[in-house]
Amino acid sequence: MKKDTVTLTGTTVLAALVFIFDYTMKFSGLKIPFPWLPYLKFDFTGVPIVLSTLLFGLASGATTSAIAFFAILIRSGDIVGASMKALAEFSTILGITVASKHFAKNKKLTKAASPFFGVALRSLTMFFANLITLPAYYGYSQTAAFFLSPLIVAFNVVQGFIGIVLGYFVYEALIRRTSNLIINKNQHSPNQHESAK
Repeated sequence: MKKDTVTLTGTTVLAALVFIFDYTMKFSGLKIPFPWLPYLKFDFTGVPIVLSTLLFGLASGATTSAIAFFAILIRSGDIVGASMKALAEFSTILGITVASKHFAKNKKLTKAASPFFGVALRSLTMFFANLITLPAYYGYSQTAAFFLSPLIVAFNVVQGFIGIVLGYFVYEALIRRTSNLIINKNQHSPNQHESAK
């Protein structure tokens, strides 16, 4: 029960961060346009999504991805754009999860493989998603959509690595911090002193 409460609380906090990151970066003008396709912009929304997956699992990551969808939809009214962002982030954490399960016995290999699995699945997913949505919703010809695909893949590679690398960085910092707190707590535990008497 305690674990469920921690997961729910942690997911809620990270989902709120997704919302805050999206709105802050949008309205502050801090999103960085991708030079070759300026309508694609780099942001840090993926960081709390990756972090929620690393801390609490795929279900938590899926929840924070859904919050990204609703945040973008509420502020923009663009259901396709919101869906594409949520799909990109979810495919990233799905790739991370696959790598974690596949290399579960080797933590170092998991950490090394996760970014590549996450970025690969994200890029592949968005390649096909854009081949569908660019002609269907944005009026591009199928040929134009196909020729834009390498640039879209390049954007998603960079954006995917941003979310994963920063997400892992924060995750490792949190794990080290909580481990130190637990060790210090045990070292100063009254029960330990009592048992030593």
